[in-house]
Amino acid sequence: MNRKDIAIEDFRYDPAQLRDHWLSLFAGDFNSGAYNAMTISWGSYGQIWNKMFFQVFVRPTRHTYEFMERYDTFTLNAFEPKYKQALSILGSKSGRDGDKIALAGLTPMASREVAAPCFREASLVIECRKMYWQDIDNTHFLDSGIEGNYAKKDYHRVYFGEIAHVSRA
Repeated sequence: MNRKDIAIEDFRYDPAQLRDHWLSLFAGDFNSGAYNAMTISWGSYGQIWNKMFFQVFVRPTRHTYEFMERYDTFTLNAFEPKYKQALSILGSKSGRDGDKIALAGLTPMASREVAAPCFREASLVIECRKMYWQDIDNTHFLDSGIEGNYAKKDYHRVYFGEIAHVSRA
């Protein structure tokens, strides 16, 4: 599929879209075939340390966590609404139990600038290089309602990824 590059300085994204338009997070290495993907609905986008970045959250219980820890890059993939069922599969099945990417009917392909794969079907691909991580510490919650997101006490690891490349279908 031909993709149109978007200059990072021209790219804009409204993270409030994540409430209704989930993204897939793809981590690993395309060339080695070692990768996994999951659906995300939490994240942020902006500028820090004079770099444009995306911030993503991954629980240590997720299979994708292993790939986020092992590899230095990840991609975020946005899809048209017709792919909602595919994203539901990526978010509800584990890659430990089988090939959920094939089950979702999606096609991994090489990214332009990073080792992590992207999806051929994605309407938008954001390629990132990890630059920082931090584990969520529940002793820092100022709003007591936040703890309700962690019934299993499986607090997320937060990754900051510098945006390396952006393209549209």
